[in-house]
Amino acid sequence: MKFALFSLMMNLPNAVTGETLTVQQKFQNVIKQALLAEELGFEAYGVGERHGAPFQSSSPPVVLAAIAAQTSRIRLLTTVTVLSVLDPVRVAEDYATLDHLSGGRLEMIIGKGNDPRHYPLFGITEEEQWESLAERYELLKRLWHEENVTWEGRYRPALHNVTTEPRPFQKPIPVWHGSASSTRSTELAAKHGEPIFSSNTFHPQAKYKALIDHYRERLDYYGHDPNKAVVGSGFGSLYLANTPEEAIKRYRPYYDALHATASAQHNQSPFKNLEDSIKNGSALIGSPETVIEKILNYHAAFGHQVVSISVDGLTEAEQREQVERFATEVAPVLRRELSSSVWSPKKVNILPEKVNS
Repeated sequence: MKFALFSLMMNLPNAVTGETLTVQQKFQNVIKQALLAEELGFEAYGVGERHGAPFQSSSPPVVLAAIAAQTSRIRLLTTVTVLSVLDPVRVAEDYATLDHLSGGRLEMIIGKGNDPRHYPLFGITEEEQWESLAERYELLKRLWHEENVTWEGRYRPALHNVTTEPRPFQKPIPVWHGSASSTRSTELAAKHGEPIFSSNTFHPQAKYKALIDHYRERLDYYGHDPNKAVVGSGFGSLYLANTPEEAIKRYRPYYDALHATASAQHNQSPFKNLEDSIKNGSALIGSPETVIEKILNYHAAFGHQVVSISVDGLTEAEQREQVERFATEVAPVLRRELSSSVWSPKKVNILPEKVNS
């Protein structure tokens, strides 16, 4: 098993201390998280994309470039790039630049996003999100793989003999497909024979397992080997303590504050309370032993090779405490128990393209 720490750069008053970080302090906090993740042996660090308060993550490639400048090993993820609303030409240029600045450590996770505020900002409707995502991704792939691209579509002006610069450092830049709620995302991933990253945050395990099962079925349909499917999985909030009871007690104020936000209410969680979320969802709130047991349970259902966690919202001292405890008391056990081909020296994390006979 491999591990990623990520942040959506949510900046709310701390639910316990009342402390509010300035925007500058929040940016520095995220860079500190990434440095700590590399120090502790995490394989990747991710920055999400949101366009509105309380999130400060509207420009992931800029934030990741700052992280790239201060790290040397850790892979850099976008969790996710909201490609459904972005210009593929700008995306091709920005992320190829980041790929060079990081020495080829970029891995992009694309998706349509789950915050409806970004659609009017960028001039599409929510009903268009899936068609927009598919069209823009087809163009992005061509821009990264081809020169002198001529193209015409619905969601941006036509192109004639366009070669974006710089060309990517990696050939190719690895792309994952964020999967949260619809088979439209798993279908697109399977069509291209590329990995998926399940959000696995807002609903019970069965919903996400159905999407992952659909992905493997459609891989087979498109001529890819489903036995080589690559799956990553997010998890709900992390809070470790010596006993589950202590973890619940310490985390409850954070849970209450998070679920009072407009973004959390939009997601319409089916869980009644914190205890229900822990029992029937993916929240990693408990002792190291119970958290290990939960991740193993999810692995039996998903067969995933990467786990991503977040410590957003906690004080900086608690962030360090939680990340260190996870790295020393949880991750080593899971690395021994569960193999992973992702981010190995050969980087076997993209399924081969279908070869037409």
